[in-house]
Amino acid sequence: METKDMMMTSMLTMDKGENEGERDKESEDMGGEEDGTQRENGRLMLADGLADRGPKSMTSGSGQQVSNGFTTSTPQSPREGPGTAACAAGTAAGPGSGTGSSAPLGGLRTLMVQQTSLDRPRETWSKKMDFLLSVIGYAVDLGNVWRFPYICYQNGGGAFLLPYLLMAVFGGVPLFYMELALGQFHRSGCISIWKHICPIFKGIGFAICIIALYVAFYYNTIMAWALYYLLSSFRATLPWSTCTNPWNTANCNRYMSSDHNVSWSNSSTSPAEEFYTRQVLQVHLSPGLHELGSISWQLALCLLFIFTIVYFSIWKGVKTSGKVVWVTATFPYLVLLILLIRGATLPGAWRGVVFYLKPDWEKLLSTTVWIDAAAQIFFSLGPGFGVLLAFASYNPFHNNCYKDALVTSSVNCLTSFLSGFVIFTVLGYMAEMRQQNVDAVAKDAGPSLLFIIYAEAIANMPAATFFAIIFFLMIIMLGLDSTFAGLEGVITAMLDEFPHMLVKRREWFVFGLVCVCYLGALSTLTYGGAFVVKLFEEYATGPAVITVVLLEVIAVSWFYGTNRFCNDVQVMLGFYPGCFWRVCWVAICPCFLLFIIISFLAFPPEVRLFDYHYPPWTTVLGYCIGVSSFICVPSYMVYHLLNAKGTFKQRLLKSITPVPGGDSHRDFIVTNAV
Repeated sequence: METKDMMMTSMLTMDKGENEGERDKESEDMGGEEDGTQRENGRLMLADGLADRGPKSMTSGSGQQVSNGFTTSTPQSPREGPGTAACAAGTAAGPGSGTGSSAPLGGLRTLMVQQTSLDRPRETWSKKMDFLLSVIGYAVDLGNVWRFPYICYQNGGGAFLLPYLLMAVFGGVPLFYMELALGQFHRSGCISIWKHICPIFKGIGFAICIIALYVAFYYNTIMAWALYYLLSSFRATLPWSTCTNPWNTANCNRYMSSDHNVSWSNSSTSPAEEFYTRQVLQVHLSPGLHELGSISWQLALCLLFIFTIVYFSIWKGVKTSGKVVWVTATFPYLVLLILLIRGATLPGAWRGVVFYLKPDWEKLLSTTVWIDAAAQIFFSLGPGFGVLLAFASYNPFHNNCYKDALVTSSVNCLTSFLSGFVIFTVLGYMAEMRQQNVDAVAKDAGPSLLFIIYAEAIANMPAATFFAIIFFLMIIMLGLDSTFAGLEGVITAMLDEFPHMLVKRREWFVFGLVCVCYLGALSTLTYGGAFVVKLFEEYATGPAVITVVLLEVIAVSWFYGTNRFCNDVQVMLGFYPGCFWRVCWVAICPCFLLFIIISFLAFPPEVRLFDYHYPPWTTVLGYCIGVSSFICVPSYMVYHLLNAKGTFKQRLLKSITPVPGGDSHRDFIVTNAV
């Protein structure tokens, strides 16, 4: 037997003349111990005299059952060495006799050995709630706060909820459930898991890691902006509420109903807009992507602080980050509730709510609405980033991941819907104060909606400082949860793929990874950094991760096999996935993802930020960044086929044949010994 996979067996001898009563008592004691034993590394289980005893009897033949229900091993399995075979042969025919019962060395005894790993036991969550809050914190991110409300009102208001729910039920949730089940069963990260599913698709794991790095390059910069706002909020008068600051221009005007002497023109700008563009981003110092300018030292320090928090939250593993999310995942809900109550009491709030939910059923005839619904639910739930695989791999083997998938995905969708009320009550208030239509106020999407429109609304509320502090603290915590999760997906994947090199050096590896992410984010901290953030957001992650998930679904459903996957789920959870889930995994989810990809290629987004229209060469650059991650998939396929042995047909068959797992949920091996 291999040293890594099995504990060594030992030869036990016993004098045949031993008192029979003592042997019976020993047998009963050890049998009782056997029945009540839990699976632990290194425990040997002994059943004495089972060949001779009543209903619990067994023979050395293959496929027999023992008292605890596990199947006996064959006399010489491929994993057993010559020594084990000789031991079994000696038991079957002792010296000088045709049967084992008359062997001079003693009676037949059975040694039960647990097949287990000598590797360090896999880390697990301290509590079930640690896992649930981590998944919720990952799925509920900044996009829920600004992207969903904007897309909802842009695509028919309340009518948009219909395609959104359909895409969630038939596309998003099945993918979410599939990844949780895969990670929990195989207990591996997004790289090493593929040898147990379809080895030739292992490049998907490397592509996921590269995409996660790209996300870390720009996503944390948005938190650095929020931190800058947070630090600027600790003053009686918020700096983005007046036009008397050094960064303001002659075009700055406070356009509120209380300012009767202000004349607003097309060239006018609000103080909140100038604070965001001229003080925080300083984009006026960069003409575009061709000349980014210097690094803003204020943002560099803010980002350094963000990554410091990230490092000390994830350096020890999920037992550490699982405690941090109790704050970072729950605090945003408290703030959303406070802001919702405050927004509902503002004058004009009802205008925003009506604009948010008023159904425009004619919009459903537009293809764009269905594309936006599919993209929104996909990026909101977040399959394909390796995070769900990593988080689920730290669960107990029999954890009910089906229930977890339904609960967490429902919380995510409801949070998106709730955040729409939080945003649009304030937009209605802004429209009332400016005496404009709501659509004129809500013309900006993305971070501008938070850092300009919402920030300006907060500045004009009573107790503005308090609401500014809790709002930007909420933005930071929403981002931190997603960063913890994204980097944990990479860390788990690399530690599982290179355990001997990295497992004992986890802290140093995490430190190196955080340093790489910080250095990669430096381009987003320049005066033109906002242009880089927009480029990464549009091209580096979206198309690549959707394509990767499409290949993942195909590999699991068509190569690994839906029946085999469903059997795995049954072993874990005790029930077989229903027909709905199987149809979704085989047909509906691939069509769902293919629909998004084709739509993206057929209708490429027109990328612009503020007054800057991205030139054509930036589109080429964006696609190159996206392909740089996806290229790992075909590259690894070629590499795998070239390094395999045998004819091309043999190589191909081997490359799509799963390697049996070496997981902690193995069966017992029963070996007869003298």
